[in-house]
Amino acid sequence: MVFSQLMDFVPHGEFQTCVARYQADRYLRRFSCWDQWLCMAFAQLTHRESLRDLESCLRAVSDKLYHLGIRGDVSRSTLAHANEHRDWRVYADLAQVLIAVARPLYAHEPLGAEIDNTVYALDSTTIDVCLSLCPWAPFERSRGAVKMHTLLDLRGNIPTFIDVTHDRSHDVLALDRITFEPGAFYVMDRGYLSFGRLFRIHQTGAFFVTRALKTTRMGRQFSRPVSRDTGLRSIKRCC
Repeated sequence: MVFSQLMDFVPHGEFQTCVARYQADRYLRRFSCWDQWLCMAFAQLTHRESLRDLESCLRAVSDKLYHLGIRGDVSRSTLAHANEHRDWRVYADLAQVLIAVARPLYAHEPLGAEIDNTVYALDSTTIDVCLSLCPWAPFERSRGAVKMHTLLDLRGNIPTFIDVTHDRSHDVLALDRITFEPGAFYVMDRGYLSFGRLFRIHQTGAFFVTRALKTTRMGRQFSRPVSRDTGLRSIKRCC
């Protein structure tokens, strides 16, 4: 099965270590965390739109589930209960394991710029959610939304940090939850402009690239000549 071959790239031993760390399989008689992972991975890879859609798809090939690696009975209620009650930290830790495996594969991928440092892009996106299922994420009177902040390693476009908050959370607060890498470059838009937080990036030995707000008050200390052929418009030192 192609799906089982893809899942062979997920280190099963590391997954079980994550499960044991949080005792996530404790008291489970059927439908283990590994079964849950396989079902949800199958849903993502095949673009299932709901648990009902996933259930129908897997039951249509019920005689092949064993070869896919799924040992437990697949049902909509079982999947819903597992997604609601299983410890999410198991899959967060697994994501960090997979990121650590993937990043060295793209370590020497060209960026299109002559720079050897790691370059990250930080941005957020809004995702609509059902307010009855996520009452903690109000956005407007009749709808809910969450905001996903993502730090992307531009070599390979690999997410190294993801933080999900309610939509009313300001973007700049995500900087308080990121561990900055010395020597790396962080590219972000003006929504993350906070001089105190940017100074913390500077203190760690990292660099940042951002845009100024129209209301930002700065004074030019000096300018240096620059050739327009390099792509730069000007070099200024501001305070």
